[in-house]
Amino acid sequence: MIDPHAPAPPGVPPPWRAPARLPVRPATGRFLVLACVFVCAACGLVYELELVALASYLMGDSVTQASVVLSVMVFAMGIGSLAAKRLRRFAAAGFAALETSLALIGGSSAMALYAVFAWTGDWGGIWADGPRLLLVAFSLAIGLLIGAEVPLLMELIQRIRRQDAGGAVADLFAADYVGALVGGLAFPFLLLPVLGQLTSSLLTGAVNVVAGGALVLGLFRRDLTRRARRVLLAATLGTLLLLAAAAALVDDFEQAARQAVYGSDVRVAVRSPVQEIVLTGGTPGRPLGLYLDGRLRVGADERRYHEALVRPALAGPHARVLVLGGGDGLAAREVLALPGVRRVDLVEPDPEVVRLARTDPGLARLNAHAYGDPRLHVTVDGAFHRLRATPPGRYDVVVADLPDPGITDSTKLYSQEFYGLVRRALAPHGRLVVHAGPVAGRTRAFWTVEATVRAAGLHTAPYVVDGRRTGSAAGADRPSGASRAPRDWGFVLASAERAPALRLPATGPRPRTLTQAELTAGARAAEQLRVTGLRASTLVHPRY
Repeated sequence: MIDPHAPAPPGVPPPWRAPARLPVRPATGRFLVLACVFVCAACGLVYELELVALASYLMGDSVTQASVVLSVMVFAMGIGSLAAKRLRRFAAAGFAALETSLALIGGSSAMALYAVFAWTGDWGGIWADGPRLLLVAFSLAIGLLIGAEVPLLMELIQRIRRQDAGGAVADLFAADYVGALVGGLAFPFLLLPVLGQLTSSLLTGAVNVVAGGALVLGLFRRDLTRRARRVLLAATLGTLLLLAAAAALVDDFEQAARQAVYGSDVRVAVRSPVQEIVLTGGTPGRPLGLYLDGRLRVGADERRYHEALVRPALAGPHARVLVLGGGDGLAAREVLALPGVRRVDLVEPDPEVVRLARTDPGLARLNAHAYGDPRLHVTVDGAFHRLRATPPGRYDVVVADLPDPGITDSTKLYSQEFYGLVRRALAPHGRLVVHAGPVAGRTRAFWTVEATVRAAGLHTAPYVVDGRRTGSAAGADRPSGASRAPRDWGFVLASAERAPALRLPATGPRPRTLTQAELTAGARAAEQLRVTGLRASTLVHPRY
């Protein structure tokens, strides 16, 4: 007598694995499934890169944001793959539901993250980490859905034609990895520069839902009931309509979100190949604000910042000056104001910043039309690359007006190797001045910069200058309305011969906002906060 509860013999497929009733030949059906795997893999990687790029732009520190997104997503993919085992008997319907959900969540993720940052980013309190929590939530949800695709796609492939597990896995992952390559290359070279972050994520969601719905409704429709087909068709069309409506409103949404972030006085908003550039104010009665990738670089106290950065470095020979960064022309304005300057070389990586500094009436007026001075020579290049090509002993002064060391992309510009290149470019009596971020707020990072400059063989004179207005100091993050603490700027003046004397130039126009007494007090204030025992930051071991 045969036991009705006895397990099936090994190798016998479960009842739901009967061969699929296809409208095409099995070889064609298998190709279509692998083509869908290719498209879905490309879409999945675009979702990941969208989250990494937008989180890096909104929250800074690209290494941290990439690590969070990728690690959470890979973990969630494993959980999703395990959870999808229960859906194998409904592989076609389950896959269609997954792709619809993934298109909605992945396609809207960039817009939702930007909205939370723009309208709630300055709430503070319990919601201070709201954008970061939402980033983790989206990474988790997208990872779960991407991971659940694999078992269902494997089931669909096996239903078309039985194949050994190793061969099926090889085919599936080959299509998946090639799709990921295409998505990974399309995002930075096509989607981002042409469509922008928001529209590209919405378009990716539309492609995703069309691919999933077309595969199931076209190839596996006989696995679904008539009602299920209608529901799937309605869900696919509804998702497409939602994504299309969001795409149609992207420009209005972005304008409203930009005003929520920067205020209502936005005059210029452009996306260069390097970064987003926003100019606010700059008209009579309205101070000019310059934001690069959401971070304030020029505020109401810019003159105090630039005088504190440039003037002490020029208290000595200054015929030849190199300005690294500072494409806004404001550091160059301070250099060109002093007598004895024969040549100023300015190195700026973003040509759009240079164009605005030349042509925008508000910014050109603020920099005193420095770009019209024949002594100023501009090179569009990276600071590190330019220094490597600079002959030894070329400059009397090097001014490093660079983004905050807390931004990952800037870390190499605050490394021992970078300062070694600066030392080589300096004349024997030359001086370097570095903007090293706030002292009171990020004391350890400031003194790490100072220790790194010393490790390159330079003698240092650190100092700090208080910002007269809150929220006006340059830094790694957008000024938050929740934080009203006074800000400061920390600087490191350095020389190869000996520790430079911290003083203002004896000739030329007097600074409007800075005195010798304040410089001396700033040196004492910085010394009181000194952190000892710090190691230098290098290219292979960044310490900021």
